[in-house]
Amino acid sequence: MAHLNRVLRSINSDDASRCVDVFLRPEGSVGFEEYRRDVEDGSGWFAIGGYGSRTFDNETSAFEAALAEVPWLRGIVGSAKQA
Repeated sequence: MAHLNRVLRSINSDDASRCVDVFLRPEGSVGFEEYRRDVEDGSGWFAIGGYGSRTFDNETSAFEAALAEVPWLRGIVGSAKQA
């Protein structure tokens, strides 16, 4: 089955072993999920956050929720603002 959500924003951790995607669902709601991968494994990304079913009205709300829930993401975003 094809993945129907469209990724609006994807942010990787510094070591590229985790990422957070903010996505748009086909019906118009927005969500986010945290993923991880084992680089040496090659199996791809696995959802680990359990956030994917949460629903938001817009990208900003979903991203703010992701910042509140995913500790490493706050560090990445804070670093980007200082650069």
